[in-house]
Amino acid sequence: MMPGDPLTDEKSLPQHTIEKNRAYYRLDQPVPIQYLHYLKNLSRGDFGESMSKVGRPVIDIIRHSFPVSLTLGVSAMAIALGIGIPAGILSALKKNSLLDYGTMAAAMFGISIPSFVIGPLLAIGIASHSNTLKVAGWGDPFDWLLPAITLGLATAAYIARITRGGMLEVINQDYIRTARAKGLSPTRIVIKHALRGGIIPAVAYVGPAFAMLISGSFIVETIFQVPGLGQHFINATTARDYNLLQGVVLLFGILIVLANLAADLALVALNPRLRNS
Repeated sequence: MMPGDPLTDEKSLPQHTIEKNRAYYRLDQPVPIQYLHYLKNLSRGDFGESMSKVGRPVIDIIRHSFPVSLTLGVSAMAIALGIGIPAGILSALKKNSLLDYGTMAAAMFGISIPSFVIGPLLAIGIASHSNTLKVAGWGDPFDWLLPAITLGLATAAYIARITRGGMLEVINQDYIRTARAKGLSPTRIVIKHALRGGIIPAVAYVGPAFAMLISGSFIVETIFQVPGLGQHFINATTARDYNLLQGVVLLFGILIVLANLAADLALVALNPRLRNS
């Protein structure tokens, strides 16, 4: 529905060449016919050729860039879980204390500030004063750190709040009070009895959040010049590269489905009532 097509800006080409290229990409046909043709090719595993990167199949672009976005997403999720779950547990165990208030205030702070503010602040405040961390690039694992922190902080804040709510609900259950009455140590009560049920809401959130981290990393990839799918998505949008745009969107759709499925399977493993039903 965007105005124009990938060949609109090709002012230097003769008109007959532009028409020939439109026929080659089937842009001269009605949209429903284009769509059916795309589905036909897709059924054979053919994502088509990029219209802005002439001669490059879309599947090759995705194969080259997706591992970078996946690495960034996994790193960001590891940071989010490493910060969010312990923060939520400590906040629940110290309910209505200064630690609880401070942790939840920091979580709200993390939720409220967008990544396009956090990224430049980290680049200016940390990377510009460090010989190890870089403002841009994607070479060694140190280059992953700042983009992953930028991407993972908001998710960590959500996980902290969700984990706190789940733990508060569990630690007030009868079986937790029974464990305390038997004289079990607080550490054993939390790890062996409360944690499994307390993190169930967080696990339900992690599946969609992981897909969101991979598919929502466009801004972060642009800030830190990460050669992932985010830049291809933005460039495909501005260049009206339909094949590349559809290929990236389709991949992200598959990721969201798989991530939700993985979260559901993890919930079944953690919750015996789901297995019994």
